[in-house]
Amino acid sequence: MNFTILRFDSIDSTNTEALNQARRGAQEGLCVTARRQTAGRGRQGRAWISPENAGLYFSIVLRPRIEMRFLPLITLMTAVAVHDTLEELYSLECDIKWANDIHVRGKKICGILAETCETDKGLAVVTGIGINLKSTNFPPEISEIATSIEQETSLAPDAENLLENLTKFFAYFYEILSEENGAAKIRDEWTKRSSYAFGKPVRVVLENETFHGTTRGIDVNGALRVETETGETRIVQAGDVTNLRAN
Repeated sequence: MNFTILRFDSIDSTNTEALNQARRGAQEGLCVTARRQTAGRGRQGRAWISPENAGLYFSIVLRPRIEMRFLPLITLMTAVAVHDTLEELYSLECDIKWANDIHVRGKKICGILAETCETDKGLAVVTGIGINLKSTNFPPEISEIATSIEQETSLAPDAENLLENLTKFFAYFYEILSEENGAAKIRDEWTKRSSYAFGKPVRVVLENETFHGTTRGIDVNGALRVETETGETRIVQAGDVTNLRAN
């Protein structure tokens, strides 16, 4: 994959800009990064706090050549790429929380948001990645549940070095996903890196219901399998999944 990087000092959202670039015909591999976002967003319309130079705010345009049913695996593939980047560069012990967060010591260090749009060149997928570089500007409401590279390592992270390594890992795993049997390979890679894959007691919050259960692996498209307290296996395509800690 060839990367072309557009850099901004400040932008509303790197995902929004990447989606607009895709609609205008941008090639696969176009990346948008910014030192600051004024309207960063996460899943389900949540705000992503994006103060200047406190995070790597990064979005990439993809034009995947995979079956439509496997598109959700792009999020899992991205999580694997971030996981390995942080472990190689900073020796962090990372965990992937289904489906799109990277945790260190139970705290969120990265979030991922994949969005799609129709273009004249066909379907485009934009994958946004937000990695916390510093914790100094965390608002009080997230300081207890989030962490950063600086907080975990006592090092001042180099955003450009992080970006260079992240794109390397991203290209590697995206190539795997595009191969024959690539979906199965990415599911295996994700499962190896996530404590949420099997045996995790969780609370699942959907739009109209909440239930408790235990994780039983992921489905062919990356959905989470959860065995409920009544023994029923539920397939969770989207929702908030929270680890239930032992009392």
